[in-house]
Amino acid sequence: MNSENVQTKWGQFISLIIVFFFWGFVGSANDILIPVFKKVFTLSQVQSQLVAWAFYVAYFVGSIIFFLISLKVDVLQKFGYKKTLSAGLLLSAVGSFLFVPAATMQSFPFFLTALFTVGLGFSIQQIVANPLAIKMGSPSTGAHRLTLAGGINSFGTTIGAILLGIALFGMGNDKKTTLSLEDIKLPFIILGIAFIVVAIFMNFSKIENPTKIEKTIITEGTDKFRILDYPQLYLGMLGIFIYVGTEVTIISNLPALLHTAEFGRILEDAISPFIALYWGSLMIGRWNGGVNVFNTSNLVNTALKFIVPAIAFGVIIGANVFAQHDVSSFYIYPIWILLFIGVSFVGGKNAGKTLMLFGLSGLLMMFAGLVCTDTEIAKFFFISGGLFLSIMWPSIFDLAIAGLGKNTGKASSFLIMMILGGGVIPLIQGSICDIDLTSPNGIFGISWTHFSYVIPLLGFAYLGWYGFYCPKILKRQGINHVETEGGGH
Repeated sequence: MNSENVQTKWGQFISLIIVFFFWGFVGSANDILIPVFKKVFTLSQVQSQLVAWAFYVAYFVGSIIFFLISLKVDVLQKFGYKKTLSAGLLLSAVGSFLFVPAATMQSFPFFLTALFTVGLGFSIQQIVANPLAIKMGSPSTGAHRLTLAGGINSFGTTIGAILLGIALFGMGNDKKTTLSLEDIKLPFIILGIAFIVVAIFMNFSKIENPTKIEKTIITEGTDKFRILDYPQLYLGMLGIFIYVGTEVTIISNLPALLHTAEFGRILEDAISPFIALYWGSLMIGRWNGGVNVFNTSNLVNTALKFIVPAIAFGVIIGANVFAQHDVSSFYIYPIWILLFIGVSFVGGKNAGKTLMLFGLSGLLMMFAGLVCTDTEIAKFFFISGGLFLSIMWPSIFDLAIAGLGKNTGKASSFLIMMILGGGVIPLIQGSICDIDLTSPNGIFGISWTHFSYVIPLLGFAYLGWYGFYCPKILKRQGINHVETEGGGH
């Protein structure tokens, strides 16, 4: 029995990380759909950002519903991990199949309803899958499994944009620049079938359900819990809101930026390599952060900090080459990767220091992108935001739940609700982009769409400040500073 507790249950875990892959795949697919819907439905930029809004608001609504139900009945205790996770997958399958009538009716609100349904299923999956990954083996290796799952999630975001780009526009000599909504049907039918297959597989797997002892630990003494008693938590909730919002808004508005005259009027069919590079930047960062969880010598650890990002960048280039995209302009990007590696060495495993340095670095990247007159270089400053966001999630989480003790479970659920930021902040940036429609001369010599990247700049500023200030809060409470293991949302 003891050896089973120590060893990771790889058969179960591999089936679970497919779910993490789906989250990433659909997340980046949204970024392909935004410029497509904008063109087909003749939307303003802020209207096109309703795609992100529908998807990420579903996380918030799903978490609220799950939380309210759990006040009456403990869902995981009553139905277990397998059935709850399978239900989430089936709900996402329903959302995927709704893309078919939405495309037939050519209805943008129907598409948003379909995306919201997929996201609602994802919220259930997210609530179950994160703790389940930790429980699939020894608690001491739980962080390893979450980091690996986070890396798979990032792999899904990286290739999702490329695969959907191929499915919608084709590749090579057969590539087309115009799109019919009919072309959206098949990829989402396949996705829906995949959700059902994984749900069935999950239901018949040997995943164990939570023990009754856990219920006592979770519910005991939490009735006096008040968020305002914990500044690290409510400031951390704002941190998660801004972090997810910044992560999403940079890429959700990138197609509009690249479509401006300043940035070369790049069309919808040519956008997927840039989306893949952005999400690939998060993959590079998370794979790099994952090196910290392995017990290696300093020399090996240092070597891996360079080797692993190089491999991840190779995956991005390889996937784009396979799709017959011209990525010759990407070969300058390792300059930003080396800068990221340097900052990660300085931050080490210290959550506050890492968050502060990465927040400051991201702020400088956004500022450089705003003032750089060479737009060929400026776009990479904006895309590099993905590198500096990549390992912020565990840092914010570690700081926000520090000292919460028996209330850690409730605090975590409030933090997950703040994924809502991914639906709100892109709308703010999108509304700034739309000023170009009435004031085409721009501001400070650049277009309003270009200037809109002041929004992620402000996001990085808050995240850097939280990394600086939160350890001071914890110190006043007599709490030792927390280490971060690397990983990601």
